[in-house]
Amino acid sequence: MDAAVVFQAAGMLLGYPDEALLDRLDLIEAAVATTGAANHFAPTIAHLRSMPLMELQAWHVAEFDLSRRHALHLTYWTNGDTRQRGEALAAIKQVYRDSGLVVDLQGELPDYLPMVLEFAATGDAELGRALLNRFRASLELLRMGLERDGLPQAGLLAAVCGELGGASPTTLEDVKRLQAGPPTETVGIGSTLLPYPTVRS
Repeated sequence: MDAAVVFQAAGMLLGYPDEALLDRLDLIEAAVATTGAANHFAPTIAHLRSMPLMELQAWHVAEFDLSRRHALHLTYWTNGDTRQRGEALAAIKQVYRDSGLVVDLQGELPDYLPMVLEFAATGDAELGRALLNRFRASLELLRMGLERDGLPQAGLLAAVCGELGGASPTTLEDVKRLQAGPPTETVGIGSTLLPYPTVRS
């Protein structure tokens, strides 16, 4: 139950901010307080309460839509804009189909992290968790980028990774070893990590 709450709350808070999200902040705050992960969520909730909606939206676009350092699309970190990424995206779509559920992509690519988290929380918990685990390296790279740049959403990624179990890596070499891991059936994760983006765009 805690994992579902963490995944759903993190997915909501990572999405593009709107009035509906701001209206739910008290509810989200109360829900995560029951999980033991409240400290991971507090900085983002405080951030969303710190400025008017239009400023929040502009900030979100600058940090998540226009910056490669904080890409919310999981296959970006492992496949970039390559043919392999198309194959990875198709594999994720197949996971959604295999669940038997209708997943509304809402104009997003299927690897959009808030959507994957929602699927894991409210769709098929087993397939959703497996998908997050397949892209654990992407999650950890995003977490490290957010931490490096001092963004409050780093706590959300820490909470998600904490629910997946195991210690989070602290270096890029650790992430590469995590990605290599034992042989498993893949769900779109590439064989090589992209270089960590060091220049904002």
